[in-house]
Formats: sequence, structure tokens, C-alpha cells
Amino acid sequence: MSRAHIDKVLIANRGEIARRIQRTCRAMGISTVAVFSEPDRRSLFVAEADEAVALGGSTPAESYLRVDALIDAARRSEADAIHPGYGFLAENAEFARAVIEAGLIFIGPSPEAIAAMGSKIEAKRRMQAAGVPILGSVDAGARSAQQLLAEAEKLGYPLLVKASAGGGGRGMRIVSRAEDFPAALEAARLEAKNAFGDDAVFLEPYVESSRHVEIQIFGDQHGNVISLFERECSIQRRHQKIIEESPSPAVDEALRRTMGEAAVQAGRAIKYVGAGTVEFLLTPQGKFYFLEVNTRLQVEHPVTEMITGLDLVRLQILAARGEPLPPEATGAQIQGHAIEVRLCAEDPRNIFLPVTGRLQRFQIEPAADVRVETGVADGAEVSPFYDSMLAKVIVHAPTRADAARRLASVLARAQLHGLRTNRELLVRTLQHNEFLAGQTDTHFLLRHPPAELGRPLSDARTEHLHAAAAALAAQAERRAAAPTLGSIPSGWRNNPSQLQETRYRGESGEIVVGYEFRRGRLRLMVAGEELPAPRLGHCTATQVTLEIDGIQRTYAVHRVGMVSYVDSPLGATELVELPRYPEPGEEVIAGSLVAPLPGLVAEVKVAVDQLVASGETLLVIESMKMLHPITAPAAGRVVEVRVTAKAQVDAGAVLVVIDEQAET
Repeated sequence: MSRAHIDKVLIANRGEIARRIQRTCRAMGISTVAVFSEPDRRSLFVAEADEAVALGGSTPAESYLRVDALIDAARRSEADAIHPGYGFLAENAEFARAVIEAGLIFIGPSPEAIAAMGSKIEAKRRMQAAGVPILGSVDAGARSAQQLLAEAEKLGYPLLVKASAGGGGRGMRIVSRAEDFPAALEAARLEAKNAFGDDAVFLEPYVESSRHVEIQIFGDQHGNVISLFERECSIQRRHQKIIEESPSPAVDEALRRTMGEAAVQAGRAIKYVGAGTVEFLLTPQGKFYFLEVNTRLQVEHPVTEMITGLDLVRLQILAARGEPLPPEATGAQIQGHAIEVRLCAEDPRNIFLPVTGRLQRFQIEPAADVRVETGVADGAEVSPFYDSMLAKVIVHAPTRADAARRLASVLARAQLHGLRTNRELLVRTLQHNEFLAGQTDTHFLLRHPPAELGRPLSDARTEHLHAAAAALAAQAERRAAAPTLGSIPSGWRNNPSQLQETRYRGESGEIVVGYEFRRGRLRLMVAGEELPAPRLGHCTATQVTLEIDGIQRTYAVHRVGMVSYVDSPLGATELVELPRYPEPGEEVIAGSLVAPLPGLVAEVKVAVDQLVASGETLLVIESMKMLHPITAPAAGRVVEVRVTAKAQVDAGAVLVVIDEQAET
């Protein structure tokens, strides 16, 4: 078999995966071409590519999902091949076919393999024929909920309504009772249609307390298919993975061999080439059942790379060139343990709503055992058009306990300013006794409330110390800018007088910091409590070394407008400086429902004068690929509808006004 030449690769993706592919291409001496939408014009992946082509538009449909624009960009830049990354068109058989028909190399499996696994319904049929264990299922087709009820009863509750196309937890609903089935079926179909352009769904039993374990497979054009071991992906929110690790604490050598053989069997059944993942549901009894095949590189591929020492993107390119799998792949061994977390701009204390805006600072201390895959940097704008993931942070260590401890420490010390993230939830999960004991399953976040796991790592005492550091840093900044006597601390006095005061609002409420420098000594009062024996060491606008009661700590302070972000070994705190004379704010009309996040109004379900019940869905907002229903907090009459379908709204915008006093 002749080997194809790949000298220039167009990456049909964005963000961290585009940068990841660029890194391997540079190491192989291959040029890269980035494509970008307007919101991504100044992104890191665009700047780091050898060439870049604008696709236009803001939404995926206007940019990264335009097959014609991507093929045209490859032709204009004279690329030899296209790498799809993951998401967008990565598992679109028609895109792969269009790439090949354009005379380009598609770095991925054949269009036929993608098509075979693109429908989860068809994939199950083929896997059953290949002898891979599967769960029973029912193809919903175009039938109504009423027509499906009898078959749903045969499957038993709880059951899962699941989109046949796509993945990532979209178009999926758990149903525990027959009376909930119609609404779940409608919601799953609507979300599947919006996410994948296909509303086909199927039903299957929902196995409680199960694990999500997947096998990384790799194939070449010479008929070889191998297993590169398992990844445990059971810690999930909204059926989307947030922590992945390898090896799985639930898989011993015998089970690893059996699952690996089944995954290889699945790959051979569809003549698989390149990187793929066979996903299984693992029961508490040690039985496993086929879920799906992801015909692409996975988000969590770095954990496999770190335990094997392989570069999976390099192997993808070698396979696309027609080269056989190298000995380091066919003879790979597990070395140590790796854990990956998905650091996302979202609020675990508010049903994981995505968060958008400016990321003021993004700093994770570099280290040999830590890998950070990200598409963002200080000052990056996180838009509502794409996934909420900011970065993947991966740690490799000799043991699982070492990896969990190290990763929790790395996350806790990261400087993440400007946006709320799931950092706290990740840290607490990694430190949780249940996780450390290896007792992870897909119900972890049902047993342990995300709102509790996601609360700030710092307590009120830490917040008070951080407020003191912020106030001292602010006075140092003012003195440095003073035209005279800049070396004298603010608040310096020869004689007793009032303390200088700064007021902040933090997680624990309002905090008043009073300070005074007199006769070479510092006096500090925080929240009505005088701090014992304070001694000030190094003090600038960005760093404060402060000793309290004989314990010295250094605080990093980052001030943006009226907000001070303080990081120390105690944790991280965001403090808003309050004006001395607060201005009255604009009142919001009573009964107003405001947008909890920016996004696109996908559907408006009510009209003016309509009577609504408590909990009734009024409209649906689409943001970061997810549908978020806005429901009535109480029964009443709709008196205003301020938005229309397809309208873009900002967080805090008034959507609907309800008169709760109206007769219902």
C-alpha cells in the first residue's frame, strides 16, 4: 500500500483541540491551517496556526458546520488533509465523504464506519450481530408517547430516552414514572433536533449505580485494530463527563482483557481506521453492555496518552498516511495513573448554568506532571455560541491517590478570575472519600448535591484575611501613584485617629476593613474583629506578605475595576469594593422573569393574557449547545412577553412579566 503525503493540515475545529492538533503537527514538521468564526478571530488557536481562514458568522451553523466553506478553505490554502477534531463535523459521514471527494485526506475513519455508528440504533444492531453485549432497546421512530407506552412498560422504569444521533448528553432524558414519559420524549426529541438536526430517539433500560467505562481503540489501513485500555468516565453532570481517569478503579486485568477484546471486535466489525472509542455501561455485578462508538478523537484522550506515553494525534496522522501501527502502540503498557478534569465556565450552584463574559485571568502553574489543554488566556471572551469548557487539566502520578491529591492541589491554586467555574466542585470531588475509595458511578452528583460541592473553597475567616490583603494592596497602589510622600503607607498617623476603612462585598456578606499605620506598627480591624499581632512585610498593588498571630502568608491580589481577586494558600476570593455612598439601583418590575444566562430564545410557549401554572415552561433559551427552560415561579397571568423566538438575549434581560395576583 502506497503512503500518502501530508504536508499541510487544515483543522476544522476551534479552541483547545485545534491547539492540541497544531502541537503535534509542528512536532511532525507539518504546517497547519486554522479556520475561525468572528468571535474566534483573536483566539490563541488562530494566532498559533501557520495560516488562518475566516469562515464568517458567529454561530456554529454559520461557521464550523459549513462543509462548503471548510472544503473551500482547504483548497485555497492548499492543504493536503483535514483533521476534524471532536464535535462539530467530526462524526459527520457526509463531511468525511466530501473531504475525500475533494481529493483531500480525511484524518479519521472511513465515511462508511462513521455512518454505521452515526445512528445509535443501527450501531446497536451491528454490535449485536458482531457478538458485543448490548442492552435491549426500542426505536421510537415517529410514534407518539401513547403509542410507545406499552413498549416502555416492557423495558421497565427507570428508562432512558436517548438521541440516536450525536452525543455529549444532549437529547437524553431519564424517566422514572410512566406519567413523566410524554414530556421526556418531547424534550429529548426537541433537544436532539436542535443539537444534531435529527429528532430520532430510542428507549433503553436505565441501569442505576452503573459506571461509564470506555475503551480506546486504534486501527490502521492494514486491518489491525488494538485496544489502548480503558478510561473511567462515570463522574458526569447532565450526562456529560467532567472527570475521566485511567486505569479504572473498577477494572481488573481479567475484565480489562475481556472488555478490550469486545471493543476490538466492534472495531473490526466496521473495519475501523484511526482513533475511536467504544463506550460501555459497567454494572455493579461486573457485566458490561455496549453504549456507542465515538468515531473520533475523544475529549479525554490525554489520560490514555499519559499512561501509555503515546501521541494519539500522531498515530491518527500515521494511519491517515497509510502507515501500519508502530510497535510502541501495539506493545503499549499502562504506566501509573492519570486523571483529567474538565474546567468549565458554569455555575454548579445554579443547575450548572453556563457563564459567559471576560476571563480576566487564567493561570495554572506549569509542572512536568501537569498538562493543561486550553484555548483561552488572560482577557479571553467566553461567548454563548460554543461549549463552556475552558480547559482540560490532567495529572499523571505513580498511584491513583497521588494523582487525585496532586490534581486537587493544582486546581485549588489556579488563578481563575472574572468568571464563575466548576473548579470548587472538581476539587471537592477529587478529595471526596467516595471518589478516593474508587466508588464512582454515574449517580455521584445525584447523591452529593452540586450546590454543596460547588460552594467556595475559602470560608468566612479566609475571606476576611483576603479582604485585609486587598485593602492593603489598594493603599499600596494609591501611595505608589501619589505625587508626594509615596513611600509612606496610606493611613499613616503620628497620633491616634480613626482607622482608614474599605468596604467589600464577598461571599459571606459585607466586610469592613479598618487599618492604621502608627509609630511603625500596623493595626488591622476586619468585620469588627481586631487581628492579633499583624505585621506587614512586602506590600505592593499585586502582592501582600502579611503575618497574623505569628503565621505569615503571601497573598496575590489582582484588581480589575472595583473587583479584587485574592489568591493564597488558603484559597481564592472575589471581593467587590463598595462605594461609600451607594447609588440607588434601577428597580425591576415585580413579577419579572429575567434571563439567567445569555443565549438565543429557542421557543416562546406563552402569550400575553395567558394563565400559567407554577412550574410551567414559559420559554426556552439555547446557550452553549444546551436548552434551558424558563419556568413560572408561581401561578399567574402573563402581562408582558418581551422577547420573540430567535432573539439573542443578555443575562439579566427581562423575558416575561407575570401578575401573580391575577385570578387563575
